[in-house]
Amino acid sequence: MKKKKEKDGKIDCFKCKKQSDCCRIGAWIDLEEAQKILSAGIKGDFFHLEIDEEFPSGYKVGTSYEDEPCVFLDADGLCRIHKVDYSLKPVTCKEFPYEGGKIAPIAKYLCVEHRINLRRGAGRKKRSGNG
Repeated sequence: MKKKKEKDGKIDCFKCKKQSDCCRIGAWIDLEEAQKILSAGIKGDFFHLEIDEEFPSGYKVGTSYEDEPCVFLDADGLCRIHKVDYSLKPVTCKEFPYEGGKIAPIAKYLCVEHRINLRRGAGRKKRSGNG
């Protein structure tokens, strides 16, 4: 697993010029995380409550309706949860673009730095005759 990350290149979100691009659609988060966010008085809605055994509580909720931007994304492009209390920020958001130690499948659409790495890798393949 470590080799995979090294091969893909470690993603450094601080290098990203548009750090909120990955929030242009919501995320699936654990129901207990959602309850803590609401208990802290942070305004926002959750959508699509679903059973999912991969989440600690056994349930997940979305932070957007369909493919809309995350409801916690401010007009200034920053996360309202992050602004109030970083410890309340959902695990899936903190770990993105990784999911389970690997690059998340959706990262190729939402993560600028990952797309740059993919283009660099494709360029190397073409130059070496492997692509």
